[in-house]
Amino acid sequence: MSVGWLRACALVMLGLFSVSALAKDKTAIVIGGGLSGLTAAYELQNKGWQVTLLEAKSSLGGRSGMATSEWIGNDKTQPVLNKYVSSFKLSTTPAPEFVRTPGYLIDGEYFSAADLATKQPATAEVLKRFDKTVDDLARSIDDPQNPAANNTLQALDQINVSSWLDKQNLPATARQLINQQIRTRYDEPSRLSLLYFVQQSRVYRGVSDRDLRASRLVGGSPVLAQALVKQLKTIKTSSPVSAIIQDKDGVTVKVDNVSYKADYAVLAVPLRALNKIQMTPALDAQHLAAIKGTNYGWRDQIMLKFKTPVWESKARMSGEIYSNAGLGMLWVEPALKGGANVVINLSGDNARVMQAFGDKQMVDQVLIRLHAFYPQARGSFTGYEIRRYSTDPSTGGAYLAFGPGQISKFWRLWERPVQRVAFAGEHTDTLYPGTLEGALRTGQRAASQVEDLAAGKSFEPAKAVPAAATAGAGAVAAKKGNFFSNLFGGSDDEKKPEPVKAPEPVAPPAPAPAAAPAPVEAPKPATPVKTEPAKKTPAKAPVKTEAKKAPAKAPVKKAEPAKKPAAKPAATPATDTKAQ
Repeated sequence: MSVGWLRACALVMLGLFSVSALAKDKTAIVIGGGLSGLTAAYELQNKGWQVTLLEAKSSLGGRSGMATSEWIGNDKTQPVLNKYVSSFKLSTTPAPEFVRTPGYLIDGEYFSAADLATKQPATAEVLKRFDKTVDDLARSIDDPQNPAANNTLQALDQINVSSWLDKQNLPATARQLINQQIRTRYDEPSRLSLLYFVQQSRVYRGVSDRDLRASRLVGGSPVLAQALVKQLKTIKTSSPVSAIIQDKDGVTVKVDNVSYKADYAVLAVPLRALNKIQMTPALDAQHLAAIKGTNYGWRDQIMLKFKTPVWESKARMSGEIYSNAGLGMLWVEPALKGGANVVINLSGDNARVMQAFGDKQMVDQVLIRLHAFYPQARGSFTGYEIRRYSTDPSTGGAYLAFGPGQISKFWRLWERPVQRVAFAGEHTDTLYPGTLEGALRTGQRAASQVEDLAAGKSFEPAKAVPAAATAGAGAVAAKKGNFFSNLFGGSDDEKKPEPVKAPEPVAPPAPAPAAAPAPVEAPKPATPVKTEPAKKTPAKAPVKTEAKKAPAKAPVKKAEPAKKPAAKPAATPATDTKAQ
């Protein structure tokens, strides 16, 4: 009996060993080393998968921003972000009271939200009424995951935000400030779908600014990226993926003449970068159209470094500051070794127009404007950094910002796997695109989907519904104007409004994405096979991004209609936010 018992124990142990061996044999390749890709790799590795992460650039972290620190929301507003901050024991400090609402720079004078109410009550009242108007629109969306639930809401997707703003009869200063908020957190109002703007306002409806800026993440989003990097076993940088081949046995990923084989893959790169990857079998027409046609918010960042703050002391650490002079959103923060930095986010058409100018030209012109208001600016200036997300071919902008008619065509398209490939990245999140929270959420979702695929789950594609015939009816073509009038005086968007009538309501689209190939049944785990690299790929110069995405567009967007969480701007100065 003793022998029989030992034999039974041996069989049980052998079975446990076999299960463990099979678990270790599960393999996945994660393409993209931004926050979403790092998160997917980390979660899969923690579940026993052998993971190889491939990053095209020589550095990791994706669109982690330039800011050395950023404000993040509390557990209620950014639960996933706070979970990782706690797990990795990252350093945070509570946010002071004055940082919890945006500041304003009007004709060179700084105003806190409280100052604005007492010193410029008319402007403050207009901004308050505008917030109420957007809030009323947001209330009409019952489910932010299905914003086009009826014909009335569907019609909002055919209108651009600029034409809607024209009808609000806003005074000049208020309109300029509102335009700056919108273009900083999304894109130029004339390029943005009204439905998307309202949907994002619905996501943050009822969330206070206090909840959105609860603490400071010391070191910014890059420290979170580095914490994830330290946990991963296999990372290959300077490895741009050229092809992904799927078959019944697995996935083959090609980097130059090197091939990596695995059971499944996670694609965590911006939409524009997908243009460079040949997929076999090819993506369907709707996915290909989304890669080329989905609007991305444009953002470029300039960090000006000063020996001492030259502006009002109370503005020194106030986070988001919106200017009516066309400078974009300013993010003021203390430097690590004394002094202070000003991070300026040039967004929308301001970023598009600056393409023709060199870095030093751009900095000189910004300094001229600052010096006019603060005469000590040039004497205190010590240097600068610039990041041009707009011209980065792998980014094509900063973060997703649906244009008119695009929700009707592409809503939730990237949430479902295509056969053995799951998708991640801020652009695949319906609630928090352009933010640190959104990037982290999609990495978790993609990892869970890979597990589901391995368990044999089928992600049934939804039946395709014809896209709205009037897509883009409300779009206004980008206007070109004098460089400095656009950059420092606001775009023509504010000067020559072109109202566009709302189109006739059209049938709402299906909430789920259009048909995609059904996944094949998951085979038994197979040992990964890699071909020996013939030659090491030369390292590319690191290019980082936010955050709203954004200071952090992590940056998260704001609860009130016209206010997005600072996380988003920080994440994109620091965005993932908007960070991949």
